[in-house]
Amino acid sequence: MIQLKQLSYWERKSFFEDVDFLVVGAGIVGYSTALNLKKKYKDAKILIIERGFIPSGASSKNAGFACFGSVSEIVDDLSKTSSSVVWDTVAKRWEGLKVLTELIGMNSPKTIFGYQRLGSWDLLMPNQGDLLNNCRENLAYINVELERITKVKNCILEDTSVSTRFGFAGLSTSFYNCLEGQLDTGKMNKRFYQLAIENDIDVLFGVEVLSFESYEDKVHVQTSIGEFDGLNVLICTNGFAPQLIDEDVVPARAQVLVTSPIQNLKIKGTFHYDCGYYYFRNVEDRILLGGGRNLDFEGEETTKLETTQQIVDALKELLSSVIIPHQAFQIEYQWAGIMGVGKTKQPIVKLLHHNVGVGVRLGGMGVAIGSLVGQELADMF
Repeated sequence: MIQLKQLSYWERKSFFEDVDFLVVGAGIVGYSTALNLKKKYKDAKILIIERGFIPSGASSKNAGFACFGSVSEIVDDLSKTSSSVVWDTVAKRWEGLKVLTELIGMNSPKTIFGYQRLGSWDLLMPNQGDLLNNCRENLAYINVELERITKVKNCILEDTSVSTRFGFAGLSTSFYNCLEGQLDTGKMNKRFYQLAIENDIDVLFGVEVLSFESYEDKVHVQTSIGEFDGLNVLICTNGFAPQLIDEDVVPARAQVLVTSPIQNLKIKGTFHYDCGYYYFRNVEDRILLGGGRNLDFEGEETTKLETTQQIVDALKELLSSVIIPHQAFQIEYQWAGIMGVGKTKQPIVKLLHHNVGVGVRLGGMGVAIGSLVGQELADMF
């Protein structure tokens, strides 16, 4: 059945008839799922639909961190979750970064998506003595587990010179990870779109899925432009997933600021603070800073793409008191993206029905884990 509003015969036939796989969400997971399906089923008709005019969740709004977990975040996770779950999730992030690189350009990643392995620093303040002690006590254990995953020995070391090197104020110490890096989120998303078109995968923006119903031989989909059927549907909407499915995933808004250019900026690399709830990096000669949802967990469980004064003020205070003290700055950009979180940071990759699959709950690590989730989801069909 096709009941679409004001579409021509050509539009219906080209895009909406005889769809083998409908992928909902044009983000990292959605594109990766579609590309992996195309490898398996070369003649399949694959359609990606996206509610926004660009990806609406976090894939084009994230900070561009190619990271898999800071020391303080891992220590915090180990205090709340079983070690097997924590390390399985970290391993998936590491593997996901490799899958991402291979999928969108192993030969020249710098030119394709601006990847730089500049390392990362996990920053700790003097008032975080208990956390610092836990990080030091667990560092050898964490390095052993990371060596098992990455095959790199002692990839994390304590670095007491971070304040002197980058001009920070008020820090106690830091932990340096040589394996983490950063990328250009815009270039990454453009590359995904180009690959989809090159592989004869249709991508339509401005189409929102409102509901779906699975039958033995089809899935009936209600969208903002009308109804149509597909043989299979794959939900890749992460933080927006609760609008369509009943799983352990809730939206988590992430607010981000970017300064105007800063003369003689020393900062190069990616930085984590407060168990990963704050994060910043250089973007050329600017500083990108985000996070702060731990100031209002309940209020940030929303899909509203807007910033709040409480968190913006906290981010600015961190900039002025710790990151670039005694330096004037202007905020030139600010925005919000929507992540998907739950009781654990493990992603949900499963079949809801024989012809409906989901790949959601990326736990704030979509860049790292998203392509692997897409690969695993495609493998279920």
